[in-house]
Amino acid sequence: MSNVAARLAAYAKTFEAVYPAYLPQGNTPVFAAMRYSMEAGGKRLRPALAYAFCEQFGGALQAAAPYAAALEFVHTYSLIHDDLPCMDNDDYRRGRPSCHKQFGEAVAVLAGDALLTQAFAALAHRPDMVALLAHAAGAEGMVGGQMLDLLYETSPASRAQLEEMNRKKTGALLKTACLFGCEAAGAGLAETAAAERYGDAIGLLFQVTDDILDVNGSQAKLGKTIGKDQSSGKSTWVSLLGLEGAAAYAGELAALARAAIAPHAGPGAFLHDLPGWIQTRER
Repeated sequence: MSNVAARLAAYAKTFEAVYPAYLPQGNTPVFAAMRYSMEAGGKRLRPALAYAFCEQFGGALQAAAPYAAALEFVHTYSLIHDDLPCMDNDDYRRGRPSCHKQFGEAVAVLAGDALLTQAFAALAHRPDMVALLAHAAGAEGMVGGQMLDLLYETSPASRAQLEEMNRKKTGALLKTACLFGCEAAGAGLAETAAAERYGDAIGLLFQVTDDILDVNGSQAKLGKTIGKDQSSGKSTWVSLLGLEGAAAYAGELAALARAAIAPHAGPGAFLHDLPGWIQTRER
């Protein structure tokens, strides 16, 4: 296991131990669906970024716990809703039936709504951070990016339009994870600015590699259906640049991320090496 994979696993283990404390308890189908989706695992990349930036700038891991929970609640809600028949219509998520296949569409919608709401409860002690998360998750961020994604199913997106969509749909929450880690550590302006540049590059990089994996990835490793973007005519980095061009762009973005964090983390450090892991990931 690589150093990055080992650190991701360690951060995920830390997260798994603390997030249930931020979830409401109950026995209704909605509570069961919330737990089902949260327990499905995944890379836990957003919590990992919050933890890593918190550690990098001298904070204690427990200080980042509410931020990590809020981020993953929003991310998981978005996956539940993305999989619905009215959106991407995907039957599988993280290697098992998607939430609506397991609990029905109505319960899945409500479970997603409940996770989104719970994210803000986790940050209720920090109204300024609630506002940052709302911006990243809402119509100016992730939701707005999803809307653009739907629009570009019927009309090809230019490079600038694709970048805007990806910065909103995928990048906004990843960049917020970096900023949350800085906030948890009490980082200074220079550190926070570096984290913002890093998060912007990582957000685009992750989506570029997602588009590549939709073409040549393994469904067994990804845990979701592949080839759907191409079959539905979506605008992606592969459709715009081709596989080789998309791979080259991924390399440029990985270099930008490393340059952003270079004053604070060199080779061998998790944040320095993470872009290369994302660039070459198989899931």
